[in-house]
Amino acid sequence: MSRRFCETWGFPQHWHNFRLSADRHRLLKTWIAAILWLIVIAIESTNLASSHNTSRILYPLLHFLLGMDYAHFEHWHFFIRKGGHVFGYGLLCILLFRAWRETLPIMMGAKWTLRWAILAVLGTALVASLDEWHQSFLPSRTGTPWDVLLDTCAGIAVQILLAIYYSWRRRSSQS
Repeated sequence: MSRRFCETWGFPQHWHNFRLSADRHRLLKTWIAAILWLIVIAIESTNLASSHNTSRILYPLLHFLLGMDYAHFEHWHFFIRKGGHVFGYGLLCILLFRAWRETLPIMMGAKWTLRWAILAVLGTALVASLDEWHQSFLPSRTGTPWDVLLDTCAGIAVQILLAIYYSWRRRSSQS
């Protein structure tokens, strides 16, 4: 790159000498993790993860392992899919929490604040809403506000568990 361009935009002239500080490196890693999980959610929002497609994989597996017939499988399939929502959006909320904690640090060294938790839950609710909205346009998927509610509740539950964990950890380290 030209020297003038690099100076204007703040890029180093020699990229091989360019290194992120430890703080920026950690910040970048937390956002990359959240973005990668968002990509997984976007892929699962397509026809690829429709109920029909997941049942083609799960039914033979559960029939082989547990001898489950199709009538019982339908109920389990529903709970497995909803459990996937809870896991996926709970993990998203954790990753967003970590990213916001690195982005908006506080001086007191707290590991959990309501500010980071609210931003993570709002981000989770936004992604869940966009995911269900997207699914409403796909013939093999059904976008429902109940799934948005489930996903948001998963995020809230994760934040409650994190608050309890960090509170317990802080108390045990003080004693």
